[in-house]
Formats: sequence, C-alpha cells, structure tokens
Amino acid sequence: MQGIRIGVSVADGGGTRLEDLITQFSQAESMGFHSAWVANIFGFDALTLCALGARETTTLELGTAVMPTYSRHPLYMVQQALSTQAAAGGRFVLGLGPSHKLVIEDLLGLSYAKPARHVREYVTIAKQLIDERKCAFDGETYRVHASLDVVADPCPVLIGALGPVMRRICATLTDGTITWMTGPRTLGETLVPDIQRLAKEAGRSAPRVVAGFPVVLTDDPDGAKAAASQMFAIYGQLPSYRAMLDAEGLEAPGEIAVAGDEKAIEAAIAGLASSGVTDFNAAVFPFGPDPKASVARTWELLSSLAKS
Repeated sequence: MQGIRIGVSVADGGGTRLEDLITQFSQAESMGFHSAWVANIFGFDALTLCALGARETTTLELGTAVMPTYSRHPLYMVQQALSTQAAAGGRFVLGLGPSHKLVIEDLLGLSYAKPARHVREYVTIAKQLIDERKCAFDGETYRVHASLDVVADPCPVLIGALGPVMRRICATLTDGTITWMTGPRTLGETLVPDIQRLAKEAGRSAPRVVAGFPVVLTDDPDGAKAAASQMFAIYGQLPSYRAMLDAEGLEAPGEIAVAGDEKAIEAAIAGLASSGVTDFNAAVFPFGPDPKASVARTWELLSSLAKS
C-alpha cells in the first residue's frame, strides 16, 4: 500500500515459547512485512527478542514498542540497544516510553515523578550515547558522564508522544513517535500536525509516526470490538491511554480496533496514511470460533497490503 509501511506486533501474550516468538519474525519477513514490533511488558525482554529475531532475518526492521525508561539507566539501555543494532545489522529501532504510574510506582516501587522531565533528560542522554558514544550531561534527574565502545551504527529513537509536552520532546529530540490506543481522528487532527509543525520550527525533518492498532479480519466487527474491549481492558484504565480514547470520543478500548472485512481494513489503513502516519503496526488479535485461523487470515490480508 502506497504511502505507509505495514508492520506487525510479535505477540507475546505470556506463556509463549521463545521458539514460537522467533518464528514470528521469520514469518513476518517471508510475508513481506516492513517491520516487526515487540512490546516489553511481563513476558520476554523485548530487546533480547529483537536481537534473536534479527539473527533469523535479513531485511525486516525490528523495533521495541516500547521499552520502559524509569526502570533502566539510559547508559545500559543504550548499551543493550546498540548491541541489538549490531545483531540486526542496522535494522533496529529503539522505542522508549515512561510506562505508567501503576507499573513504575505500584509494582516496582520507584518514583514516577515528573515523567516529561524524566523523558526529556533520558532521550537527551540516549541520543548522545547512540550518536557519539559518549555523554556529558548534568540535569535535575540524571548526571551522566560516561562512554560506550559498541561497534554498531546509530539506531533511531522513537518515543510515545501522546501529550503536548511529549510531542515537543519527540519533535525536537527524537526520530519520531510510536502510539497505541490513539485513534485516526486524534492522529490526523492533533498528534501528527503538532509534531510536524514543532519539528519544522526546530529545523528538523518530519518525525516518523508509527501507529499501533488492534486488528482482525472478520465479518462481525461489532463482536470483534466487544471481544477486544475485554482483551485490552487495562488500557482503558491507564491515564495516558484513557486520555487518547476520550479524545477520540470512545468509551471502551476495543472500539479503536481496526476490525471488519478486507475493504474496511484497507480503507482504515489508507486513511491513516493520508493523515501523515508513516507506519502501521498491526497488533493482530484472535477472534471467532477458530482464533488461530482468524489470526492467519488477518496476517495474509495485511501481507498483501504490505506488498501492494
């Protein structure tokens, strides 16, 4: 499909064998997808998965969507990211995000204070280390004077940039944004125009916009969206995603899913492309009496669109 790159999420729903996850990378490449994205939640480590997947592929772009920042020092995040970039031969994208108070404070016992300031300092340090392999930074949160000696090309850095302050950080410091639970109207009318304008004002090229959506090919879109609302219920409770659903005028997270027949899915992706989204990240979810078959059919359709 012209104007947009189509990728898929490597699905680690917990309890998935490592070998089965690695197979998804190979399958994505053989089916003509441009990219594969890995969330870092409570399953396998996303950077490790990308490094392993890179050794089984040759052309597929691999990225994290996203690595939480608070729980890992930027020096060691970049060290692992550049190691993954070396394994991928230059095909790796580092997606970063602050995660959520529920995870950082309630589960990990760390402070989630001032997330925008934290991200600004974090990506400033990360970009210095990625681009120059050394950093001299004294901020309010981090004071880093260190260097790395990893033989690898610089990798792009994307951040979750849902709010206005994060969009400015994205446009002025990073290579783009990767979104989730953010609908087509919000992307087209607010997020994409904002970061494009801010980047232009800063004399930088237009940032990349990777938009993630739950996706399924089905003749029962209403039923699929209801199922997705149960499957992705937690995202309706997290403040940053709740704000995006509210901005879109949606109540339940499943309402944002791209669900329907071939024409409906193609039209939805084409609409995103026309609004300035550069990459579509399809989180294909199972639905119907034969869940595995529904996933396979959806991958086949998206593959044909990626190749067209």
